[in-house]
Amino acid sequence: MLRFKLHKLTAIGTFIILVTACGEDNSQAQSQPQPAKTQIDVAQVIAKPVQAWFTYTTRLQAPQQVALKPRVSGVIESIEFTEGQKVNEGDLLFRLDPRPYAAQVSRLKAQVESAKAAFKQAESEAQRAQRLRKRDAISAEEAESRATAVAQAQAQLAALNAQLAAAQLDLDFTQIRAPINGTISRAEITKGNTVTANQSVLTSIVSNEKMYAYFDIDERTWNQHFSDASAEDQLPVVMQLLGNKKYSHQGNVDFIDNQINPSTGTLRVRATFPARAEILRAGAFARIRLASQEAAQQVLIPEKAIGTDLKNRFVLVLDEHNTLQYRAVSLGDKYGEFRAITSGLANNDIIAVNGPAKVGPGMPVAPRKTDLDASSVALTLKDQAEPALLTAKQ
Repeated sequence: MLRFKLHKLTAIGTFIILVTACGEDNSQAQSQPQPAKTQIDVAQVIAKPVQAWFTYTTRLQAPQQVALKPRVSGVIESIEFTEGQKVNEGDLLFRLDPRPYAAQVSRLKAQVESAKAAFKQAESEAQRAQRLRKRDAISAEEAESRATAVAQAQAQLAALNAQLAAAQLDLDFTQIRAPINGTISRAEITKGNTVTANQSVLTSIVSNEKMYAYFDIDERTWNQHFSDASAEDQLPVVMQLLGNKKYSHQGNVDFIDNQINPSTGTLRVRATFPARAEILRAGAFARIRLASQEAAQQVLIPEKAIGTDLKNRFVLVLDEHNTLQYRAVSLGDKYGEFRAITSGLANNDIIAVNGPAKVGPGMPVAPRKTDLDASSVALTLKDQAEPALLTAKQ
């Protein structure tokens, strides 16, 4: 009996110790803190109309440019323009000393009058010879000689009239006028200097109503993106001048060459821009952007949100349980800090903004919501232009 009581007491004691130990373990487990979830920035993707484009460099050219040379030699008597001003076709620019040419005109005018008198006399004698011939008062040979003299006098008069016209042209050419509308440069040769016909460059004039920008598109790009285009389509382009941040000028493609250059594998294309108050100048360096297609809606995400593994580009997408999921994506063009996604994401997807830098697929996170803002990013050619500036300058 005593032994039974001892066993019973021992069992009860053991049970109490076990219960106490389990209670302590549960208490310690409950009091141990759970690991904190990683906080990350997440945002809903944005969908915007975007447009792919190509950039080319060029220098502007004026449609018309003239190196002005005199047509006759002489001494510059006066300069009739202000350097750098606009001139119109026909405006007087230089005067050469006209006196030598005026003297030549006067001399030839006198010779023409003399030839007219000789012609009139020969004509009168020929008529008289015809009357005398009818009465057999002169020989047929004499009558024919007088008729020939009329033809010679007439030819002499015509030759002198031609010489007089040429001399008058030379006299007129002593007044050098603008052959085109445009902006004139400085006078290269000043008053009192002698100039040589068709050799001395007096100044230059460039037209200023519009500017041309020629650029070359490689054959592969043309065939992939522009093969159906023609000059009649007037493809829109935008242009940036050196030193400017914006593509502030809008124009159109108005010329496409008729063959690809076999030496370079490129096709020459020309864009035309209105000059607008001399903002554009011939010879200026410029960048041209040409769009290959109309704007289309695409998903945009920050470039830093995209990760790379051995096979794919991927994005971490937040699910309804705040767990990150792996999503393979196909990339489109880049627009500033954003990248267009052509497949793999929907408009309502929420992504890890900073990508897989500190987190990975399958990881539960504490999301910190932010908004993506692409309002300052040029997504189409129209976004790159400055409509207010263009309106003011037109």
